Amino acid sequence: MTSLARIRDWLTAHPLAFDATLAFAVFACMVTASFVEPYGLHGPHFGRAPEAISVVLMVISAAALVFRRRTPLLVLIITVAASLVEVLTGEQRAPVMMAVVIALFTVASMTNRPTTWRFALPIMAVLTAAAMLTSKLPWYAQENLGVIAWAGLAAAAGDALRSRRAFVDAIQERAERAERTREQEALRRVAEERLRIARDLHDVVAHHIALVNVQAGVASHVMDKRPDQAKEALAHVREASRSALNELRATVGLLRQSGDPEAPTEPAPGLARLDELLDTFRAAGLPVELVHNDNGEHLQAAVDLAAYRIIQEALTNVQKHAGTGAEAEVSVLRVSRNLEITVLDNGGGGAQPEDGKGARHPHEQPGPKSEGGHGLIGMRERVSALGGTCTTGPRYGGGFRVHAILPLSTEAQQSSSRSRTCR
Repeated sequence: MTSLARIRDWLTAHPLAFDATLAFAVFACMVTASFVEPYGLHGPHFGRAPEAISVVLMVISAAALVFRRRTPLLVLIITVAASLVEVLTGEQRAPVMMAVVIALFTVASMTNRPTTWRFALPIMAVLTAAAMLTSKLPWYAQENLGVIAWAGLAAAAGDALRSRRAFVDAIQERAERAERTREQEALRRVAEERLRIARDLHDVVAHHIALVNVQAGVASHVMDKRPDQAKEALAHVREASRSALNELRATVGLLRQSGDPEAPTEPAPGLARLDELLDTFRAAGLPVELVHNDNGEHLQAAVDLAAYRIIQEALTNVQKHAGTGAEAEVSVLRVSRNLEITVLDNGGGGAQPEDGKGARHPHEQPGPKSEGGHGLIGMRERVSALGGTCTTGPRYGGGFRVHAILPLSTEAQQSSSRSRTCR
């Protein structure tokens, strides 16, 4: 960094010192110009000395400029008064008008346009009229008309500087706001992705662990008397655990970076694998009937995955909490532009975990209080994200019902902010 740059940075950091330096420079220019005789025989030359009152007025005007940033309007009034006194009293006028130009420039750069011109126009009129009336030169002399030019130039330059500062500040503010918006959007997307992965992990773990638990219980019960059935149950345990590991690997693999090895390549599950899902429950001893009117039409990936996970979670709850002897019925129907999913069970007993809001399965039996689950909450969040509706609750005569409506059209999903929330 050069010495000039260091000096400039120091003066920028110390505005009062900068203003004092500027005031001294203006004072030096006024004193130097006051010795110039503009109308000599051989042109302008140093051939006169300023009067004492002119020196006093120049000192007052220059000293006032030191405080131009703190009280710009007061400094302008002081410099204008000094310049007016000089015009009215000086036989040989000193250029006190220089201080007025700096003060008017400061007012224009630190206030607003109406304030600038409310002061600039009267100042130009008063100083020009005084110069014309008291000058020994013709009224149209350049020394008289120059007051208008210098005052107007100072006001225009200061206003331009203020406008540029406002423009730069607005650009910086927009850039900062855009940066904050990008950060907030990134955080929001991260939070949504974490929530989505948490829902998938919950669905995968809850489903497969429930099946493993049931089959392990069956194997333990019949191990001694019916070893063949125990082996079959253990085979189901092995199959369920393998499926759980595969789905967990695919879900956790979403957290990998794009360049990491072993990125997941298996597509997300959907209704095409619904029969396979239902077979796992049937193998665990839960009779499940399926009713659907699917004509093989393609579903959007988000709708397809949500439908699969809703059925998986609902049947997992039936398996875990509806008790022995329970039966379930699943219906997947296309109605107009919606996909309606209904899961019913006849409820044989057992406790239903809380959904985070105190709701339990209607055939809950008294027992030890357990941690609240997130299955019903996850279903609601999935449906709400697509702009649909989800209702869960007890059935008349016993059992539980899960009913979800998922919009199939893009327009319906885009209006999710106006959609009904899950009840």
